[in-house]
Amino acid sequence: MSERKCKDRIEKQLEGRKSDLHKLLKHGSDDMLGRLEDYALCFDYVAPGTFDDQKEGYLRYQISWGGPSDEFRFFINPDLSCHRIEYWFLDWFDGASLICTDDTTVLRLWDWLSETGASANAVREAGQ
Repeated sequence: MSERKCKDRIEKQLEGRKSDLHKLLKHGSDDMLGRLEDYALCFDYVAPGTFDDQKEGYLRYQISWGGPSDEFRFFINPDLSCHRIEYWFLDWFDGASLICTDDTTVLRLWDWLSETGASANAVREAGQ
């Protein structure tokens, strides 16, 4: 039996992440999930051209890696406002993404990253 493709699994994965983030954004921590500040593996800037055919830079909120991995990508304007948010679910030689720019929980995550200065710090650390 072959493994299901990322496009067949992504919606369930995104719903799980949004559920976790909703709890963490509401309470700041959770007995099972830990603290919001520690939920992601990293938050960094990925410059244009880092990957083949990548024309636009983005801020990456990487939650897991290895296979499968998942992350939110925040595409920003020069003033550090966000104009698009994508969720990516990646597994060995396969991947899928969903636009979630209008999702309330994901927008709350972006607001938290901006308000804490994490987004500005990530861009500054990348030398952008």
